[in-house]
Amino acid sequence: MIIEDSFEQRSDAWYQAKAGLPSAGSADKIVTSTGSPSKQAQDYIYQLAGEKIIGRIDESYTSFAMQQGIDREGEARGLYELVSGQRVRQVALVYKDASKSVSCSPDGILELSGIEIKCPMLKTHVKYLLDGKLPTAYFQQVQFSMWVCGFDTWIFMSYYPGIEPLIITVKRDKEFIEKLEVEMVKFIKELNRVYAELKGA
Repeated sequence: MIIEDSFEQRSDAWYQAKAGLPSAGSADKIVTSTGSPSKQAQDYIYQLAGEKIIGRIDESYTSFAMQQGIDREGEARGLYELVSGQRVRQVALVYKDASKSVSCSPDGILELSGIEIKCPMLKTHVKYLLDGKLPTAYFQQVQFSMWVCGFDTWIFMSYYPGIEPLIITVKRDKEFIEKLEVEMVKFIKELNRVYAELKGA
């Protein structure tokens, strides 16, 4: 695990550093929750190859709800520190190894874990609270983050002001990560091939 914290998330330097890198937030575009190749993988490869050429991540549309979630993240992080007694280290990026070929941008790093914070709409938060488990939509992201960082656990937190937060510990799924590693070798090989062809065009 190589931590990059010389700049902040969502800064110009962050967008440049992430360009062309497979990342945890898009892990579902690489593999399904069963570890099979995603049908979105080829399009994601084209996206990343293009980013490598232009040297910047292609920013997507941010809705009001998404921006609200971003704005509340710091508040949620502070609450987690208060209830857990642990300090959350904010970082820009974490690379898996010196090749810097894959990354994740966790919402924080703890001593032996990382944390993923979601600040969804109220109705969604209530659903997460009642379910009391990691939402299926974030399974690949959380497992990918553990794979990149080398942790055996990851904290998932859902937060909405004025109501109880959901804080759970997710364990590393060894079977899934074994499949992920196989798919990532193929994914990165194809990404490098497409990038080389695009660069030489």
